[in-house]
Amino acid sequence: MKFDVNHLQWTRQPKSCVISQDRIEIVTLPHTDLWQRTYYHFRNDNAPVLQMRTEETFFSFVVKTEFPQSHHRFDQCGVVVYLNAENWLKGSIEYENDHFQHLGSVVTNHGYSDWATTEIPASIKSMWYRLSRREDDFCIECSEDGVVFRQMRVCHLHEAKGEVQFGIYACSPEDSSFRAVFTNMELTPCKWLAHDGQVPDDAL
Repeated sequence: MKFDVNHLQWTRQPKSCVISQDRIEIVTLPHTDLWQRTYYHFRNDNAPVLQMRTEETFFSFVVKTEFPQSHHRFDQCGVVVYLNAENWLKGSIEYENDHFQHLGSVVTNHGYSDWATTEIPASIKSMWYRLSRREDDFCIECSEDGVVFRQMRVCHLHEAKGEVQFGIYACSPEDSSFRAVFTNMELTPCKWLAHDGQVPDDAL
């Protein structure tokens, strides 16, 4: 399996984009986002999402994101598994202010989103992500150098049966626009290894 840009499909178009085999640039439109119900009690489902489809149940997708122009609250770009409006996950950095931003992830199952974050310096303008699938379970990792990856999230998507779509996204939930750059895109065998601790219940 290869990450071939010729196989990518848009779920909603961005303001503008430039796509080559080694580099994708997305310019966001204002008031674009992905979020469902929880806490804020509103629903946003208009962010540009660029994905490929696969039935492969064990794989890892790596990408480097650069976002030197992000400057407004909630500007964000990163990795995504978008099945439909009510079932998806994303990992990204969301700009907050001149001092800090949020490195985090959102998992949405059956129309309800959560948000897990940690604060990082606003000066960070690049991040690598590794998204791994093991059937209907997923792991999101991040790295500042593309070599050493740190776990951000292990999660489950209830509707991730068989074929899924995965890739990249960028959006600006408030009155903003910025350019997001994606490079070093690679598909590999699953780097998220099987758990080597307690035996699964169904194996007993």
